[in-house]
Amino acid sequence: MNDSVGALIAARETRRWLSALPARPADTAEAYAIQEEVARRLGPVTAWKVGAHSLDSEPFRAPINRATIFDRVKRLPASLFQVIGMEAEIAYRLGRDLPPRAEPYSRKEVLDAVASVHPAFEIVDTRFAGFGSQDPLSHMADQMNHGALVVGPAIADWRSLDPLAERVALDVDGKREIETVGGNSAGDPVRLLAWMANVGVRGFGGLHAGDVVTTGSCIGTVFVRPGSRSVATYGTMGTIELTVE
Repeated sequence: MNDSVGALIAARETRRWLSALPARPADTAEAYAIQEEVARRLGPVTAWKVGAHSLDSEPFRAPINRATIFDRVKRLPASLFQVIGMEAEIAYRLGRDLPPRAEPYSRKEVLDAVASVHPAFEIVDTRFAGFGSQDPLSHMADQMNHGALVVGPAIADWRSLDPLAERVALDVDGKREIETVGGNSAGDPVRLLAWMANVGVRGFGGLHAGDVVTTGSCIGTVFVRPGSRSVATYGTMGTIELTVE
């Protein structure tokens, strides 16, 4: 495991992308162990990404370090990334801790811990020589392809939000690339929040006040070129825009 952790850290520092990990993770637990150790070495973890392949499949997650979270910015340097994959998401910021406990948190308890909800862009990236070039466990070990998280302004009256009915469109340089309604493959993001509190982050001491949890793309992944301006327009949550130049 340590060889894979070192290789991923070195790839970030040198931008010499990996053809493969020194040893492929044997299972999900090993992939999580690698991503967690990389995250610990990179600095404080103040956000998480979580998703699922279908409405009832087991979720998956990855820690996000403070250094790759950007609040309400409209520009980022392209030099931060190897590839630029734009994903429009719904992000939840917690107002109080949800520490590990024996009794599972209910949906109401999880929602009561939320302080605000935000439109967000996650930029997906890779430390491998080619996006999607590796087996799923290796990409899981590589922070589940995380590059950066841009958190937009808090929305008003977030409790009235119906994520399954939320329309989301992405325009790149003025061209409509995709428009969906309830396009997140995981379905209800509150299911993902509850899974994070009850299962996903127990080894990290649970969720903490101020943490941001971004809950998967509503539009899939749209790869853009450096210099492109991306604008995500939500049905009720407003807009978020980002130029990576």
